[in-house]
Amino acid sequence: MVQVNVLDSPYAVTVEPGSLGRAGEVLRGLTKAPRVGVVTDDVVAPLHLPALRKSLAASGFEPVVATVPAGERHKTLQTISDIYDALLAAKIERSTPVIALGGGVVGDMAGFAAATVLRGVPFVQVPTTLLAMVDASVGGKTGIDHAVGKNLIGAFHQPMAVVVDPEVLRTLSPRELRSGLAECIKHDVIRDAAHFETLQRSIPRALRLDAEYLAELIAHNVGIKAKVVSADPFERADRAHLNFGHTFGHSIETVSNYRYAHGECVALGMVAACRLAHRLGMLDAASVDRVIATIAAAELPTGGLTLDVGAIVDGMIFDKKVKAGRVRFVLPDRIGHVVIRDDVPAEAVREVVESLRA
Repeated sequence: MVQVNVLDSPYAVTVEPGSLGRAGEVLRGLTKAPRVGVVTDDVVAPLHLPALRKSLAASGFEPVVATVPAGERHKTLQTISDIYDALLAAKIERSTPVIALGGGVVGDMAGFAAATVLRGVPFVQVPTTLLAMVDASVGGKTGIDHAVGKNLIGAFHQPMAVVVDPEVLRTLSPRELRSGLAECIKHDVIRDAAHFETLQRSIPRALRLDAEYLAELIAHNVGIKAKVVSADPFERADRAHLNFGHTFGHSIETVSNYRYAHGECVALGMVAACRLAHRLGMLDAASVDRVIATIAAAELPTGGLTLDVGAIVDGMIFDKKVKAGRVRFVLPDRIGHVVIRDDVPAEAVREVVESLRA
């Protein structure tokens, strides 16, 4: 159990093998509502919806299910409208919780729907990808994409609970598992140098789905995210550190039209950010090499980019961290610590993006 102490909305993250089958029990301890909305996608539903339905029924809940198409390209206002249609047709009330059963895309959309339908209903995260377990399900960021960029429409809406069952990762594709490891690397680079060494040695255990290690890894990362979010729930200060690699990564994602997985973009973004920090005299070459080697060990891309460099650089102006027209970069000055810089020369940014083509 990891506690997230956010203002007046504290909640617990349960990390436990088999907890999907006890999600109804967890939820019943938090609400007396007779029904619950469930938002999932057409890939996750056949795999994990039956177990969730059984758990909810055992605790006296009647589920209302909205199944959406899988994939980032469906994270749109139209899909949100479809979710509204399903929830409102079932005559949900303000006390009706909405459960997100799926990865980060489902969690973002279900959370945004919960934040806005009936001006806000309770929300529960039941993540089914490693990326969502260690990052997207904690912190209350919800939203959808716009043609201009990723996650530009949304709201902060904290969940009332997060239920993480590492056993469901056995159904995850290798590509999605690797994608989640990018966020694990990110967390250690920004906050935990000692654990970064452990992660370097242990990545093979994660890749072979060592359940015991994955439970430990998830809990460790949730702990880092919980501390950052609790201190800065609305990203007005240090929570922006969680965007290490994302200023580059989100632009790569948008320009690629989401052909790259989110974790792959974050991996490339971390490579670019480390190289940029080195060019600015902030980070030593040995640390840059360590981060890149760890990303490569997780079988994530460190180069080979084929997208238009100019489009990627131009796309960064739409990053949510832009302030007074200046792009702010989260850059490491040592492993375990990052700072925010808004005085980065444009030519240096272009050079490190260009380096990703190698």
